[in-house]
Amino acid sequence: MNAEELLAYCLAKPGAWQDEPWEGDVVAKVADKIFAFLGSGTSIGLKCGATRLEADEWLLQYPDDARVMAYIGRSGWNTLDVGGGIPDERILEAVDDSYAMVVAKLPKSRRPS
Repeated sequence: MNAEELLAYCLAKPGAWQDEPWEGDVVAKVADKIFAFLGSGTSIGLKCGATRLEADEWLLQYPDDARVMAYIGRSGWNTLDVGGGIPDERILEAVDDSYAMVVAKLPKSRRPS
């Protein structure tokens, strides 16, 4: 899977849109909340668990291709390498889960229909 395919997958989610809050760093948002950091195209930052403990499962399963995301990792965010040891299907499942967790925290009035 390449960066364009991954971005397209993210943007196909209901209510998803692309933003560039920092020069050169592409993110996918729903409402005004980020659910995927797509920056370089070789990795993706996702909410991988409701807690750090849940997100650590990724680090245990893929020690060479998953790491705690800088600054927001304590909240369950990980960086997952694309095109490495994590199968594409698992990356896409992680995108789905990140999107679902972010949408669930939105007020009902701001959730996509």
